[in-house]
Amino acid sequence: MDALKLICTIVYLLVCVAIVVIVLMQDSKSEGLSSAITGSAGSNSYWSKNKGRSKEGMLSKVTIILAACFIVLSIVLNLSVMQ
Repeated sequence: MDALKLICTIVYLLVCVAIVVIVLMQDSKSEGLSSAITGSAGSNSYWSKNKGRSKEGMLSKVTIILAACFIVLSIVLNLSVMQ
C-alpha cells in the first residue's frame, strides 16, 4: 500500500508542475482597453471560430484535463492518509 501511495504522490507532483507550466504558456485572456473601444465585433473572426484547433485551444483542454487529475489525485491521497 505504501508503494501505491508513493506512486500517487509522484504523479501528483508531476501534475502540479505540469499545471504551472501549461498555465504560464497560455496567452492572457484580457484585452484591456482595446476591447472596450472596439466592442465584441472583433471577436467574430475566423481565428476565434477555430480556436479549439489552435495552440491556445489545445492548452486550454490540457489544463482542464490536468485540473481534473489534480482533483482526483488530491482526493485519493487524502483518503489514503486517513486510513
